[in-house]
Amino acid sequence: MDDASLNPTTETSALSQSELDALTDRLIEKLKTVYDPEIPVDIYELGLIYKVDVSDDKDVAIDMTLTAPACPVAGEMPDWVKEAVMSIEEVKSCDVNLVFDPPWDPSRMSDEAKLQLNMF
Repeated sequence: MDDASLNPTTETSALSQSELDALTDRLIEKLKTVYDPEIPVDIYELGLIYKVDVSDDKDVAIDMTLTAPACPVAGEMPDWVKEAVMSIEEVKSCDVNLVFDPPWDPSRMSDEAKLQLNMF
């Protein structure tokens, strides 16, 4: 997965680049604590996080998907993501949106995830 596609963006530039970079690192760290219960890989490395936006007020909006629309934890996983992100002290709010377009497929997984799942 290309980290550049997941770098949080801001509407205006009130956050300094160093603040945004530090928050990006913390967001990724927290997203990597959430695991798909059926696959022993975190959701970040699985490529389930499609977009992360951060406002100047440090409100976070995340678009994510699931490995399958009928995933048994579809109702719970967005809450797990929100809880992980909200554990970052400076984050004011977090809105997690489930999206299914484009559909997830294994090509979205990082090399690390593929290695963990012996897919090489």
